[in-house]
Amino acid sequence: MTEMFHDAWVIDLENRPHVAAAVHEWLGDSRGHWEGNTLVVDTANYRPHAFQGISSAKLHVTERFTRQDAETLRYEITVNEPDTWTKPWSAMIPLQRSAQPVYGYACHECNIGLAGILAGARADDAKGLSK
Repeated sequence: MTEMFHDAWVIDLENRPHVAAAVHEWLGDSRGHWEGNTLVVDTANYRPHAFQGISSAKLHVTERFTRQDAETLRYEITVNEPDTWTKPWSAMIPLQRSAQPVYGYACHECNIGLAGILAGARADDAKGLSK
């Protein structure tokens, strides 16, 4: 599961085919299966513009999650989108376990806006405009 706003990524592990090609979803239609100790997730049927605002309904993504050791999850992704790129592309990211807490998503603009909000509030304080 991934958390972003109200999205929940559901991966069907029941060996069923993808939904009909006419059905397009923002997160696509994901089907997963195990290859040894690797979870392989095949996702198709995305809505146009679902990936970075540039993809078409032809977007097809394959992801692989492999536990390398107690501290490392190997994440591999292959993106195939013939209307956007001339050929499929792939990336691999080793994800490290963290002892830090995981916080839920919150829109905070990386706290950039906070300095302006506080500066405005302090200016109102100085003018006696605070409530």
